[in-house]
Amino acid sequence: MSIKAFLRRNPISKNRQSLYLDFYPPIPHPKTGKPTRREFLGLYLFDKPKNPTDKLHNKETLRLAEQIRQKKENQLNKPEIYTGYEKDQLKLRELGEQNFVHYFKALANKTKGNTKASWDAVHLYLETFTAGTLKFADLNEKFCDEFKTYLLTTNSKRSDKTVLSQNTAASYFNKLKAAFKQAFKDGHLQTNLNSKIDCIETNETIKQTLTIEELNSLAKTACQSQLLKNSALFSALTGMPFMEMKNLNWGQIEVSETFGIRIKMIRQKTTKPYQINISEQAYGFLGERKEPTDKVFENLNNRDRYHFFPLWLATAGIKKQMTFHNLRHTYGCLQIDLGTDIYTLQGNMGHATPRQTMGYAKVSDNRKREAADKIKLDL
Repeated sequence: MSIKAFLRRNPISKNRQSLYLDFYPPIPHPKTGKPTRREFLGLYLFDKPKNPTDKLHNKETLRLAEQIRQKKENQLNKPEIYTGYEKDQLKLRELGEQNFVHYFKALANKTKGNTKASWDAVHLYLETFTAGTLKFADLNEKFCDEFKTYLLTTNSKRSDKTVLSQNTAASYFNKLKAAFKQAFKDGHLQTNLNSKIDCIETNETIKQTLTIEELNSLAKTACQSQLLKNSALFSALTGMPFMEMKNLNWGQIEVSETFGIRIKMIRQKTTKPYQINISEQAYGFLGERKEPTDKVFENLNNRDRYHFFPLWLATAGIKKQMTFHNLRHTYGCLQIDLGTDIYTLQGNMGHATPRQTMGYAKVSDNRKREAADKIKLDL
């Protein structure tokens, strides 16, 4: 049954009439919840207007009161049929008008570690491309294709003389896709735009690594910094990146007869927890155990990896252009060479997906050599 709202008048002092709404059937009182027929509007009319001003007041007040009555009646009779849908549509329109560039910046601010620098870089390119304004309602496949082309042709923010590399553009575009995925979860996008657009293809890169012979040669070579030598060999034996070693404390390292030696980690790139097992030989490079909150590689800094590491390589006669991070790649490739399966290696390297780990299988020269010798003809 529909509810009717009637505009009524009630005489009050000073020859005035108070206006109120009369509901039939009664409605719940907004405060007490009890049935009520009346809602006073706080408006009044002059009972006998004496001049044009009073007449104009009555006319304008009646018009306002009628608008209130009509709106109230609509609200009371439409919620079960229309109001929910109408509110949803209004919300969608409001979300569509919001600025995606600002939303992306907010997501970038939530990221941590090395990933944050990439998100911040994408925000700069996005802001330049859109002049800082892009409505959610304007996000579509056409925009994505145009931004993809922009990333593949624009200059690097680091140097006006070089264009963004294919792989960097691919990495940046993936951040945009991740933002679309999150926006869909948050209700800002009504369709999962992320699933409709393709990634930028990457060029396969060859990771620089050391052979087991070169690694042994390095281990036997004196280094100006014993801290650097210990941390580098530990990285090559565990795959642990520099920053995670720098932040490593003794409380993260557990030793047990059941599971051996393992370390509970937070992946620097993704800030996600993971756990690795290490060998007794690797554990030996950590030195004497200290308090749980003490740093394992105390005072390890950038001078170690940027100054002493290249000098140490040169002293060992290794002419490869290696960075400290390449020791992590060395670990991955050597594990593949020695037969470790992808999923075990994925867990020990803290990779989010096996796809990341499979990159080491692609660059394993020993595996390629073994594969080449597997097919033989009976000649």
